[in-house]
Amino acid sequence: MEVTLLGAGDTTGTPTVGCDCETCRRAREPDDRLREQLRERGVDVGTRGVERTRFSVHVRNDRTGETLLIDASPDFRTQFLRHGFEAPDAALITHVHFDHLDGLGNVYRLTRDLPVYASGKTDPATGQSVAESIRERYDYLDVIDVRPRDPFESVRVCGLDFMLVPVDHPPLDCYGVVIEDPQTGGTLALTGDTSYRVPPESKDAFADADLLLADGILPADRCDSHPAGGSHHDTDGVPMTYGSKHMTIEGARSLADELDATELRIVHLSHYLPAETAFDAPRAVDGERFTL
Repeated sequence: MEVTLLGAGDTTGTPTVGCDCETCRRAREPDDRLREQLRERGVDVGTRGVERTRFSVHVRNDRTGETLLIDASPDFRTQFLRHGFEAPDAALITHVHFDHLDGLGNVYRLTRDLPVYASGKTDPATGQSVAESIRERYDYLDVIDVRPRDPFESVRVCGLDFMLVPVDHPPLDCYGVVIEDPQTGGTLALTGDTSYRVPPESKDAFADADLLLADGILPADRCDSHPAGGSHHDTDGVPMTYGSKHMTIEGARSLADELDATELRIVHLSHYLPAETAFDAPRAVDGERFTL
């Protein structure tokens, strides 16, 4: 299967509208060294600069040509046009925050039928499941066919096997995803938006992936900018979680080591990064592509 990172950014993306921080300036006007580094990772930024649009992942079954969209970014149209992708054959939504969901409205008149998979487990915070929330929000779109699934239930879609994996993103229910190619055994694990407090059963499901896409919003030394500070400290006192909802970059690296992932890309990145390392691997950028 072929995995394309459509959007590797957080809620505001990078560069952020109206921001003139050093990281956003470097994104808008990358120097030759950064351009070459990205070309070595298979990303040619052309004249547009470096981007991290809102989060979304495109998965293609290279045997059947079918495609699965993981989370529907508000930047859906730009992302799909940039890569020359057609409307997906199915979608999977991890949770109902707008930067992972609101792109679904873009499928209007692009396809006749879009199965949308999401958790059918009722969220105590909302009184609805993720699937029910999606169905209610997009009840005006007949093309969206919401299909609830249970956590850890294996489902075959587009010739690939996926499961929703519970994570920790208070106050809402949120899920990571594991996708396996039944022919090649290639495995993608995606943590979804989460703190470092991933349940043990979920860690077991995420383990040994060929590619891990892990939520990591900013470095641990920026936790003092959050009203809640940092949490889930390691033995050296380094916070693995920024506030209570997202891992730090250090947390994402630590989790990848624990899960023994073959390759790591840190996603859902903010623009609050040291400019000189903001676009270095394993920090993801839009357009990176992997074959598993």
